[in-house]
Amino acid sequence: MDIASLAGIVLGVVMVVFGIFSSGGFAAFGNFVDLPSVFITIGGSISSVLTAHKLPDFLNGIKAISLPFQDKVVNPGQVIAQIIELSNIGRKEGLLALEEAANNIEDDFLKKGIMLVVDGTDPELVRGILETDLYCLQDRHGKVIGFWEKWAEMGPAWGMIGTLIGLVNMLKQLNDPDSIGPQMAVALLTTLYGSLIANWLCTPISYKLKANDALEVMMKEITIEGLLSIQAGENPRVIEEKLKSFLAPKVREEMLGQQDEFGGGE
Repeated sequence: MDIASLAGIVLGVVMVVFGIFSSGGFAAFGNFVDLPSVFITIGGSISSVLTAHKLPDFLNGIKAISLPFQDKVVNPGQVIAQIIELSNIGRKEGLLALEEAANNIEDDFLKKGIMLVVDGTDPELVRGILETDLYCLQDRHGKVIGFWEKWAEMGPAWGMIGTLIGLVNMLKQLNDPDSIGPQMAVALLTTLYGSLIANWLCTPISYKLKANDALEVMMKEITIEGLLSIQAGENPRVIEEKLKSFLAPKVREEMLGQQDEFGGGE
């Protein structure tokens, strides 16, 4: 479970509840519930998102709501260490020895690259195949991210539509001054709901998905460069320094600390 995502969503609810409660107590919560406003804002915004996407992409976008809450343990240092280990095997025992080492690897992308290298595939072709795999991954992620970005865009828009509907109804009854206040409050609720959709749910989810995508892409880029370096027969220390360039300075320092703890490299 990603604690940051869960804490952010829950904290957002707490802030809204606190704001309502502090201004009117428990009785005030009834003022913020209006089913027609819910139908207009949520139903209308979803209808626009559905119109903007193919049905499979729309369904995949809905399913992706759980992804920001999944805490996938991604350790770039561990991936680099694994590639360096493969590099040492290839340097000492030859590239064909990597085939046996690949049997213990769970990462399908890395395993696929190793088999291409073992089969003697041209380095440019290896890069082309793996980068095509990477581009397709980014395309799939981009469609899911686009779903949440579009919903964040449509939520406030449909909130404004609901507000305009409410204002029209209010203006039709200006001869009844007592109804103006309640109808104005209902009209504004759709704007509130639209803002919550965008700023509490959809935009944060799209940002978390972008962050996860960037991390996964970086991991695969590290894998591609590492495999091509192994295929070129480069020194494992040179490969390590090359792959560390993908990492932030703080992460590099942590890797050095781990190597010192376990006695360093070769």
